[in-house]
Amino acid sequence: MDKLLVVAFGGNALISDPHRTDFNHQYECLSQSVDNILSLQELGWKILIVHGNGPQVGFSLQRSEIAKKEVSPISIDYAVAESQGSIGFMFQRAIYNELKKRNLDFQVATLITQTLVDRNDPAFLVPSKPVGCFMTEKQAKEKELALGWSVMEDSGRGFRRTVASPEPKKVLETSIIKSLLERHSIVIAGGGGGIAVCEDSQGYLSGVEAVIDKDLTAALLAIELNARYLLISTGVPKVAINFGKPNQQWLDKLSKSDAQDLIDKGEFGEGSMLPKIEALLKYISVCPKGCGIITTPALMMDALLSKNGTRIEGTKYAPDF
Repeated sequence: MDKLLVVAFGGNALISDPHRTDFNHQYECLSQSVDNILSLQELGWKILIVHGNGPQVGFSLQRSEIAKKEVSPISIDYAVAESQGSIGFMFQRAIYNELKKRNLDFQVATLITQTLVDRNDPAFLVPSKPVGCFMTEKQAKEKELALGWSVMEDSGRGFRRTVASPEPKKVLETSIIKSLLERHSIVIAGGGGGIAVCEDSQGYLSGVEAVIDKDLTAALLAIELNARYLLISTGVPKVAINFGKPNQQWLDKLSKSDAQDLIDKGEFGEGSMLPKIEALLKYISVCPKGCGIITTPALMMDALLSKNGTRIEGTKYAPDF
């Protein structure tokens, strides 16, 4: 699709203070990131927003666990659906208010999105997707024993609960997303990677207990819609090798082969940078005219102008900015 930018926002980007995780604070964080989106829309770009939901789904599951004596517990698929609605509402309200401020007449819509996965995906045997808040090792082990959780250390930031994260095969609402984009609506879809669903032998759907990586779903949508850019926002301005060490080095650009070589050497964290690099490689392998970018939300425009961020470019890439 001509001049389409897919932007993937991490769920952690909505929480700047671990002691303030309420929805109002999340909205405040998010509202600081929409200015660039509107600037791009004014320049004639179509915008598709995909967001993460790891912390939010974890909070929902935790609330459910605490309240299980009073109300029925929520399953992961419904928790993902809840997060699509609540985070989508935050984006819609923030973008609407910015549109009002600029006296612009674009439409913005959130689409509840289902993503097809394989019921036999080996990921169901090894939970690897971090959800919920960060914990100390002691707190995590206590939850593991008391609640039967699977837990893991997440990129030096603490321990978190983990759930299954199967590979996305197909976004079932892609044609609706395309139609909305063609009408120049700003679209929020694929939230949390989409609600994980499986098909039975007759083609009927059922939800499954899993959280799909939102970066892989964003890449899948970018491929299906032939997006010009796939920008994955994160907490650092660029990709780094030897991250957090004295010899840390920021990277401006990576070729496909260099990126794969660094993956093979184990340079990128399993639960943080690795899925982002893998998602961009999937995208540009199918869309050689595309460009993948990793940077912070605040530096999004600078990254598109090649002034910041890390780029992984296809072989036929020619910049538009």
